[in-house]
This record gives sequence, structure tokens and C-alpha cells, in this order.
Amino acid sequence: MTITTITESIVEEATLGWFKDLGYQYLLGPDIACDGVAPERASYGDVVLLKRLQTAMIALNPNIPVEALEDAFEKVTRSESPSMVLNNRKFHKMLVDGIDVEYRLDDGRIVGDKAWLIDYENLERNDWLVVNQFTVVEGQRNRRPDVVVFINGLPLALIELKNPADENATIKGAFNQFETYKADISSIFQYNELLVISDGTEARAGTLTSGWEWFLPWRTADGETIASKGVPELEVLIKGMFDKHRFLDIVRHFILFEDDGKKVIKKIAAYHQYHAVNAALVATVKATSPSGDKRVGVVWHTQGAGKSLTMVFYAGKIILHPAMENPTLVLLTDRNDLDNQLFDNFAVAQDLLRQKPVQAETRAHLKELLKVASGGIIFTTIQKFLPENGERLPLLSDRRNIVVIADEAHRSQYDFIDGLARNMRDALPNASFIGFTGTPIEKADRSTPAVFGNYISIYDIQQAVQDGATVRIFYESRLAKLELKEEERPHIDPEFEEVTEGEEENVRDRLRTKWARLEAMVGTEKRLGLIAKDIVDHFEQRLDVLDGKGMIVGMSRRICVDLYNAIIQLRPSWHNEDDDKGFIKVIMTGSASDPLHFQPHIRNKERREKIKQRMKDPTDSMKLVIVRDMWLTGFDVPCLHTMYIDKPMRGHGLMQAIARVNRVFKDKPGGLVVDYLGIADELKKALADYTESARSETGIPQEEAVAIMLEKYEIVSAMFHGFDYSLFNAGTPAQRVSIIPAAIEHILVQSNGKERILQTVTELSRAFALAVPHEKALEIKDDVGFFQAVRSAVAKNTRVPGKTQEELDTAIRQIVSKAVSSDQVIDIFSAAGLKKPDISILSDEFLSEVQKMPHRNLALELLHKLLNDEIKSRSKKNLVQSRSFAEMLEKTIRRYQNRTIEATQVILELIELAKEMREAKARGEQLGLSEDEEAFYDALEVNDSAVKVLGDEVLRTLARELVETVRRNATIDWTVRESARAKLRTMVRRLLRKYGYPPDKQEKATLTVLEQAELLCKDWVY
Repeated sequence: MTITTITESIVEEATLGWFKDLGYQYLLGPDIACDGVAPERASYGDVVLLKRLQTAMIALNPNIPVEALEDAFEKVTRSESPSMVLNNRKFHKMLVDGIDVEYRLDDGRIVGDKAWLIDYENLERNDWLVVNQFTVVEGQRNRRPDVVVFINGLPLALIELKNPADENATIKGAFNQFETYKADISSIFQYNELLVISDGTEARAGTLTSGWEWFLPWRTADGETIASKGVPELEVLIKGMFDKHRFLDIVRHFILFEDDGKKVIKKIAAYHQYHAVNAALVATVKATSPSGDKRVGVVWHTQGAGKSLTMVFYAGKIILHPAMENPTLVLLTDRNDLDNQLFDNFAVAQDLLRQKPVQAETRAHLKELLKVASGGIIFTTIQKFLPENGERLPLLSDRRNIVVIADEAHRSQYDFIDGLARNMRDALPNASFIGFTGTPIEKADRSTPAVFGNYISIYDIQQAVQDGATVRIFYESRLAKLELKEEERPHIDPEFEEVTEGEEENVRDRLRTKWARLEAMVGTEKRLGLIAKDIVDHFEQRLDVLDGKGMIVGMSRRICVDLYNAIIQLRPSWHNEDDDKGFIKVIMTGSASDPLHFQPHIRNKERREKIKQRMKDPTDSMKLVIVRDMWLTGFDVPCLHTMYIDKPMRGHGLMQAIARVNRVFKDKPGGLVVDYLGIADELKKALADYTESARSETGIPQEEAVAIMLEKYEIVSAMFHGFDYSLFNAGTPAQRVSIIPAAIEHILVQSNGKERILQTVTELSRAFALAVPHEKALEIKDDVGFFQAVRSAVAKNTRVPGKTQEELDTAIRQIVSKAVSSDQVIDIFSAAGLKKPDISILSDEFLSEVQKMPHRNLALELLHKLLNDEIKSRSKKNLVQSRSFAEMLEKTIRRYQNRTIEATQVILELIELAKEMREAKARGEQLGLSEDEEAFYDALEVNDSAVKVLGDEVLRTLARELVETVRRNATIDWTVRESARAKLRTMVRRLLRKYGYPPDKQEKATLTVLEQAELLCKDWVY
């Protein structure tokens, strides 16, 4: 009976079908190769389809002389830098901005012009092509990406596919394959705009520089509507991103290169950013028109979902829109540090913006910048628009193509809305307003919609977590554990007025309010000493589990400094006066008039920037910062995983602050907010403005992680019921190691024990990572260490190839190596008293030792794994042998699993199989055949009675001739060229007839020989 299953080739066919539906031409890679039936490449090293590119350039640039086009063509196809990323950046600029050319007119004048590679307005003037099995040979490397998307002969996208029915063929494997391609065939990446990985079910897209965590899904096929879960992600992604209009839109407006002078990162918009920008574009054109009401709307994208990047993409696209007639953009914030942070995001994206943003340094400077006739990206704070000495700003410009882009449009606690509506209208009466926010507009807030309009785009927390754009935030209260007297415990008045860092000296009246009284209670020496000790212990335990960074939020600059001193008194080694050294720093502003003990922590902008870069570097020794206001908004440190809050906060300010820990970073399981001041009620109030679904992903009580951890702990503990593993933690190293084989044996005798231990310990470990250093987690850390050691040993030494799962993430590995101090990798052979064998030999001595092992199930698993490894090794060379032995092994193991034979009998059968495999390996030498010749000899079914009559000598000669024939005719890509396969089939049949091979056996032998040839040809063709 033949079982129908899905294969990678079926996924490839489906992919090509979706491209055809979108109007792309399809061609097979081998057909257009240099030796194909319709060649379009001079060699396998050519990655651009040169004729198509030349034809397109002539058609798209009819007014440019051929000589000038030849120069442009040369620029496109030439590689100038050894850096793949720099070459890619240079090409991208030519692709979206055209190529600068010069030529002489008939009257002798030399003029400058642009030669275009793509027509962005008339889609069908471009040449749309999708090719599969596109082989590229570079040096001695031969690689064949699954699908390549060409526009006008340029390979702008690569798609790597995996088999959804193969549990070991993951999209992570496809990502790794791209990493290999970058090293082996780097030339094709000079032209790449988009990389796609998929197994037919899951699908992710990224860029040339995207790390694994930044390959993200594309959820909409039409650019707007989230696709239902029943539709394959790959279909949604292809229809969503490769629709002709959207693909060119993405290439032209939604790809940027961030260049900070040290590193260049290529970024592409996520689907929610793409939709938001295009919706905002339509709304902007409408609002700025003569009939528009100048209210563009509000974009609410939850913190950590790339709001600043969305603003950059919006600015880049609105600048180019013809209806906007070269607009002036005014980027508005309410604090200097936010202005600087947002400006930095724009400054590194000048390629996309096509101009240099400018910060207004003073009110006079702002006036000068706004008096321009058109153009410009101006950054300013709201304070520069507020009345000065009672005088309003004069009229600066009455143009309609001025767009004010407000960051965090509803920060009403700073009189933002009133100040904006009353004062900016005087200076810019016809400007339009758009707001970007990471938190929703409060239900009672009427001013924000009145100034900015209604929501244009919403991307909430739940969707961001689901898409992998952010991680979940967990909440832990440490208030009760401080053991303060009741009268010392600060009572937070819900009506307090927060004093910002800049106001501490300037607004003295406010310092006599409830805030000042509360600050005095919060900042007592005894209380800060208790918190300092708790933070030191807590954070050290967190770092044992999860490498990364932490942030402490203090109520005042005085408290921040005092807390720093209390912490370094406990950990003197954490202190260093040098900005480039030290474990902990205070980040705050100040002046020469501040107290003397403040001065070491007061730094200018340049010094703060250096520390910021240290904080962002996950490998830097600085792990902890204390802040008051700075870095609580707009500060992006993906490796930041823990925030300690000792400051009364509420509303949007609170939500923005805790979002610092929700950034995606490698395998970070979640962010943790630790509360020392009882902000739980304020957190609930802040969340009340979010949807029900969004609330479930933020401020999750740590108790939930603890509950999951204890649930998984009970399950694993039950698996070890009756097994004494106390010596694992208390015994000598030898005793600890010797416990593991017995523990594995205990697990393997249980029904489905291996699979259960692998899965459940992984789940336990992840919950443990989020729960540490909760006391319940610390109580079981030694047991978790033992469970992890057993799991690692099971995975390392008994797992059969082809059955692997994703290995534990970075954080979980650290649990084992640090938090619970257990040995992650334990050599079972050594623990069992066996020498680790050479699996290609499987000596009688080793097989005898295995037979005598006291742990029968462990012995069986070890032998099973070794034989699988050997079969896998042979499958790369000898098709028939590997199939035969694999069937024998599978049959024996299945009988064991069905309990028709027990472990002892299985071991005996496996030992006999091992001996047969060893003898088969030696047979080639006895026949005088090479390894390749023996593989073809086996392909001839030499044990069949009808074949046997030919005799060994004839069969040996036939095998040698088959090797020579296949080697001589196995050209590049012959396995996917039907004409080449047909030619080789004919040659094989001719050889079989020549040596009298039984006619009724020839067809099957021919097919087997060709399959065997496919295995070996990759080692023969260069």
C-alpha cells in the first residue's frame, strides 16, 4: 500500500502556482542555464539575467542614449566592495532612486539624467519572472535556492522551502540555509530585497541582515485584513507581499538601511507598519487638501512594535507623494530626551528620507526653519511653541503642506493638547496633525481626537505578541517582602502630581506638594537599604537564569543617587568612575549647582550617549542602570529583561515605562516588572484602556508563571516517583554522573517516557526562567537541575536522527549551566562504563559490552541511536544498503514497541544487525571495488537469483562502467533536467543489455541506479 504524503516539491509547486496567479511568468532554472534548452545565462556564476535587464533598461529609458545606458548597466552589474551589505545598499539606492547618468546633447551641452531599473507607476512595463531550482556556482560552491523572484532580470527575492511533513525540516533550517548561501554564493545577495523562509505552513520574511528573531510573518493577503488561521501562512505572505503593486511599494518605500557609523542594518516594514503608513498616507492627502479638516488621525501601535520605525516609513513616503508638493514635516515631542531619541531614529535613515533631518535648537532657530518655502524635516519640542513672556508665536507659514507629527499625542499631563491646539494654530494655521502613540487614547480624553482625529491604525499587545513582534510582560510585587512597619509603608495618593526631572529645581512650589512628602517617605535610608539588598539578590539570581540587562526606576534624583550608593556598598566591584567600565550607572541630568554627591552621575549628552551604547550592547559588562525619567520612553534595548519600579507612576507613563522590557531578543521568554511601591492598581487602571485581549498579555502576575512551573514540576516529579536521585546534588562527581544512566533507564521503561521527558522538562524550564527568583522557583532549582541533566542526556545520547526537536533556547541552557549548577552534557557511555565507539566499526568487543549492560532499555536506546547514525552515514553513499538496514532496524524496533519482544531480545537482534552492517562494509574491499563502485554493485540487486547467474566478475565490471558513465554525464542540474535524465536512463539500459542483465529486471535496476547516481553526483559535479 502506498501512503500519500506531502513533500517539499509539492510546497514548491504550490508556491509557483500562487506566483502564476499573481501574473508572474514561470521558468525552470535548468532550462535557462547556460547549458539549458533556452539559455539566459552565460555561466552558472551569472545571477542577473542580463538580456532581460538590458531590454528593460532600454524600454524604460527611451530618451537616454545607448552609451549612457551601457554605463548605467555597468554600474548595476559591477561589485565595488568586498562587503555584501554595502554592495546591497548601493544597489538598493540605484533601484529606488535611479542611476545618475550624463550624456551630450546634439547642441553639445552635457546634461544629467536618471536611468531607471523599474517602472514603479506602470506595473506591466516590468518583466515579472519566478524561477525554481536556480543553481549558482561560485568558486567551488554549488548552491540551488528553491525559488528566485526576478524583476527585469534582477534577482530581488529568494524563497527557501522545507517539507511540512518532516518534523526535522523547520523554517529555522531554512534560515540557516540562507546563512550558508550568504557565505557560498554571496553574489546573488548583492541584488536581494527580500528573503522568505517557509515549510508550507509557517512562513516568515526578513532582509539580508535580519537575525532569526526578526524574520516575521505577514498576516494580510490584501494589505489590510488579517487572514484567518486556516489559510497557509505561505499563501498569505506571497499574495500579500508579492502582489505586483505591493511588492514595488515595499521595495521603494518600506526598506531602509540604518547606518550609525559603525554598523549598517537593513530593515523592512512589518505588515502592521505597511498598512498603517498607507492608511495614514491616504488620510494625510485628504486632510491637507483644500476641503480637508487638517486632522489626519492617530496611529496606535503598542510599545515595542516599532512605532518610531513606522514614523520613519511614513515620513519617507509622504515626502515623495506628488499631491503633497514637497511637504515640511514637523516632528513634535514633549521632552528633550524624547526629541533626541526620535531624531536619532530618523538621522540613521537618511537614505529613505532623501534629506537630513534638523533639530530646532532654540525658538529663533525653529522660526527660521519653518519659514522655508517647502521641504524639510524639523524636530522640536512642544515647549518651543508655548507662550514666552505672554507673547504668542507669530504666523510662520500658512502653507497647507505642513504636517505636524506628534509622538505620544495624548500626554495631557504636560498640557500637551491645550498647548498644541492654542499655540501652534497661531504659527501654522493650515498645518495638518497626525499622532503616533504606543498607548490607547483614554476614554475620557476628548482633546486628542479633536486635534488629531480618530484612529487610523491599531496594533495591540496581543497581536504583537502573537506575531513575535514583542514578548509578554510579567509582574511581580516585592512590597510585602520588605517587612516595613505599616506606618513606614508609603501611601500613594491617587491625586499626586508627578514632578519631572527638569522641574525639580525650576518649579519649587510643586516640591511642597504630596509628591515631596511621598518622596521623603520613599527615600528613607532604612527603606533604600532594604531595597538595595533585595535588588542585588534578585538581579543576580535573574542573571543566573537569563543573561541581559536590568533597569531601576527611582522617584527622584536624590533617591537614585542614594540607592546607587547603597547598592555599591553591598557590591563594591560593581562601581567604577570610568564611563567605559562598571556594572551599574545612574542616568540623570543636572548642573554644576547640584549637590557635590550628584556630580559623578551628571554627564553631558555625549557621555550619556556612550553609556547608552554600552547598555544596548548585550555583551557589555554594564548590566544595570538607575533612572528617574530618562530612558523610560523611546529607549530600545532588546536584551533588557527586568525593570524594578520604585516610583509612583500611572496611565500612559506607566505603560510606556514597563514596555522597555517587552522587546524581542534571541530566546528571551518574557520581560519582568518588579514593583516595590504598590503600582498594581495603577497598572490595572492603565490597562483598562486596552482591549480585553491586550490586557491578557501585559502585567501578567508572576504567580501565573509560578503556577505553570509547579504544574509541570508535579508532572516531571511523578515520572521519577520511586526513584532516589538525592545523590545527584549531594554525592561526589562520580556518584552524580552514575545516577544519570539509572535515571534514563527509569524513564525509558515508562510508556512514551522519552517523548514525555523531552517535552515536559522543556516546558518546566521555560516557566522556571520566568519565575526565578520567586521563592517557589528557588525551592525546586536543584530538582530542575537534575531533570534538565536527564533531559539533556536523553536528547544527546538516545534520540534517533530524524526525530529531533528544536533544542532548548539560550535562556534555558543558562538555567542548567548557572542557576542550578548541573552538568548539561553527560556522556552516557562513560557513565555506563563503556568506551565511546567508532560507529563505523561497531567492534565485537563493544557489542559484547553493550550486551552486558545492566540498564537494558538504555543499552537498547544507545545501540538504536548508533545504528541509525551509521545508516544515516551510509545513506549519503549507498542507497540500497541504507534502505535495507533501515527496514531491518525499523522492523525490530517496532516489534519491541509493540512489546512482542522484550529489551534483551531486541539487543541481541540489533547486535546481529550491527555485525551484518560491519560485514557489508568489508565486502567492497573483498570484491576489489571502490566505495562508489560498491554502491552501484548493490543497486544491481546482486542477490536476486536471476541476476546472480551473471557472476561476480561480470557484475563488478558492470558496476565499474556504470560509475564511469554516470560520472562522465552527470552535469550540473542533471537531476532536474528531464532531457539529461532521459539520456542517462538510455545509457544505463544500454549497459545492462550489453552485459546480459535479465530483461524483466532492467527497469527497476535502471531506476535504482539513477537514484544511486543522484546521491553521489553532488560530490562529482563542480
